[in-house]
Amino acid sequence: MTSGQARGGAVLSLGRIYCDLIFIGLPAMPRLGREVFAEGMTLSLGGGAFITAAHSAAHGRTTALVARFGTDALSAAMEPQLAIQGIDLRFLDRHPEAGPQVTVAMIEGEERAFLSRRAGKAEPATLEAALAWSEARHLHIAEYATLVEMPGIVERAKARGLTVSLDPSWDDTLIRDPQFLDRCAGIDVFLPNLEEASVLAGAAEPRRAIAFLAEHFPVVALKLGADGGMLSMDQEILTLPAPQVAVVDTTGAGDAFNAGFLDAWLDGRPAGECLSAAIDAGSRSVQAAGGASVLAR
Repeated sequence: MTSGQARGGAVLSLGRIYCDLIFIGLPAMPRLGREVFAEGMTLSLGGGAFITAAHSAAHGRTTALVARFGTDALSAAMEPQLAIQGIDLRFLDRHPEAGPQVTVAMIEGEERAFLSRRAGKAEPATLEAALAWSEARHLHIAEYATLVEMPGIVERAKARGLTVSLDPSWDDTLIRDPQFLDRCAGIDVFLPNLEEASVLAGAAEPRRAIAFLAEHFPVVALKLGADGGMLSMDQEILTLPAPQVAVVDTTGAGDAFNAGFLDAWLDGRPAGECLSAAIDAGSRSVQAAGGASVLAR
């Protein structure tokens, strides 16, 4: 029996991989016609699928990245970062149309702004093989855009006996999709942040937002940033605070939160332990620039 099977099964992390250019220490956000200078810059792999997979693997869980990856010069230069994170890469689909796929992240204090480019289609040629992998027990979909691009992916995963989670991952247009909740039918664990939950629920107050989402998802783990997290599970709502830590960059903290939560949830741990594991993982992530950079320490 493999370690993944022994600990609740292996995780498949599905989504796009980005090359993240992260500028930190900005005096102000850029304005049209003006130039600003950052105190520092980090070039790292990003995207919810990669960051969640990296943190999941760091927890000791067998985790496979199910994604397309470019063959362009930038992607090739970044590829060594894939190998050092402990992620199973057997389902990585290398394709010239998959890159360069880039996100520019600009960090001013605790505020962030992003500019991204999606390249080619999201679905890797390896998807069916990944879903059929004997060790797989759970599919994590890293953004709602991926679910939209792959109609029927939840049903395909369920047919293989997998549980499924989704991080909506903010998209200005898709978060307001009138079919959002219908498309999410079958999702076992929903992992939004407060802004996403508020739009979907039409309520800014966290408890009201999570109560609404709990009518549609068996488990909802709500990210509250520096305020910690809130969890709806087993007919109860639980809130826990986050520890005070030195924040360098919050990019990818939500994806680290996802990995911590899913690792504990797949082990069948109690609600409080699941939420605590999620908050601890997210709090650790913010202490370095780049969503998975802290894991290299």
